[in-house]
Amino acid sequence: MKNIFTTFILFFGVISFAQTAIPFTGKRDFNIEQGASGSGTPAYYLDVKKNGNVHFGFLQINQADGKETKEEINAGKYNPKVMKVHFKTYNETFYVKFDKEKIYLTDEAGNIKKTDDCCPVSEMAELNCNCESILYK
Repeated sequence: MKNIFTTFILFFGVISFAQTAIPFTGKRDFNIEQGASGSGTPAYYLDVKKNGNVHFGFLQINQADGKETKEEINAGKYNPKVMKVHFKTYNETFYVKFDKEKIYLTDEAGNIKKTDDCCPVSEMAELNCNCESILYK
């Protein structure tokens, strides 16, 4: 009976681990709030390590004086439901989830946000667009 229980627990552990397999490894750039681009707008990226750790970062260049501001944080192991990102530089916190091709701005529960700020410039007449971005290599 003990062996069956141990096998059962091991089986479900393997299944739950398989469900959180990382979608890719390497660095990808993204721009979720597409309507807000221009001089001084931070360029965001994520970097998925082989061990499953996900690093988020940004680089911002002040167009007036050329000063660079950058930060990279380790947001922990990949979680397909939602990940919390907190940059200390600007005390900025947001939640995201991502797959192989796209990243989504979410609330704490993982629900994709919809706002006017996420509408592409080409669709400024649109309201409440999904807050998402293609992950660029």
